[in-house]
Amino acid sequence: MEMRNVGASGLKVSTLGIGCNNFGVRLDAGQSAAVVHAALDHGVTLFDTADVYPMGEGGTSEDFLGKALGNRRGDAIVATKFGMKMDPEGTRRGGSRRYIIKAVEDSLRRLGTDWIDLLQFHEPDADTPIDETLRALDDLIRAGKVRYIGSSNFAGWQVVEAHYLARELGLNRFVVTQELYSLLSRDIEREVIPACQKYGMGLLPFFPLASGILSGKYELGKGAPEGTRLATSQSLADMFLSESNLVEAGKLADVAAGCGKGLIDLAFAWLLRDAVVPSVIAGASTPEQVARNAEAVAWQMSADDIAKVTDALS
Repeated sequence: MEMRNVGASGLKVSTLGIGCNNFGVRLDAGQSAAVVHAALDHGVTLFDTADVYPMGEGGTSEDFLGKALGNRRGDAIVATKFGMKMDPEGTRRGGSRRYIIKAVEDSLRRLGTDWIDLLQFHEPDADTPIDETLRALDDLIRAGKVRYIGSSNFAGWQVVEAHYLARELGLNRFVVTQELYSLLSRDIEREVIPACQKYGMGLLPFFPLASGILSGKYELGKGAPEGTRLATSQSLADMFLSESNLVEAGKLADVAAGCGKGLIDLAFAWLLRDAVVPSVIAGASTPEQVARNAEAVAWQMSADDIAKVTDALS
């Protein structure tokens, strides 16, 4: 498993990361542990979760991940997030100092650990100045409870603003931002990725398979197969299960086949073609899926392979 630095920081992670938002929804504690152990055995170090996972029942994912890691905690890079609404009233959310300190203490307790390797601000908070958020996060790093910090769902200008404020105030800065990015979702190439490249930040893609569209499970003219994520989540189906996406996925599957690879290989390897991406975060339901994803990130695309993808999408 290849290891890459996260942006210009000293944090190294595996090129495959495990998304843990399935823990507590589609996977129980035992199934979650099986995925975690298989990942560690394949050289995966990055495990990405959030206090709000599973959505609407926050906390379970962190709890399952912490228990699964057990005495192998030192082998893992645990990334979690804070800031999204944790209660119906919306009192447990945001980027205020008051909330951040409590949210991190709660995450540490659920994870059963003394430190968080990477703490990410899950979404911007219009009610709180970003400098207040950065000061609180800097204090947590200085206290040894957090090692590195990052953002998520930030616009390009917000990435730049946070970078400049941290530099001006002498604070620890965001080393990474986590954004929606795949062969079928490329909006961040206009502003966010150039900002990351300019200011030495990494980019962690989420939904790298477009919630399964790039896995090859879905076919044009057919509904979502029973048991798949898009068959059980209408919101994700509305976002990804479109005719245009299925047409594009078909073209990309042909490109992958021409390279002697599968569509999953192409989806992961294309994201990792750019050094700004240190790792691709993907969920897995079984140890077999972990093994398949680990195989996919091992492909290093040639310039000719990348050109074929560009032609297919033009």
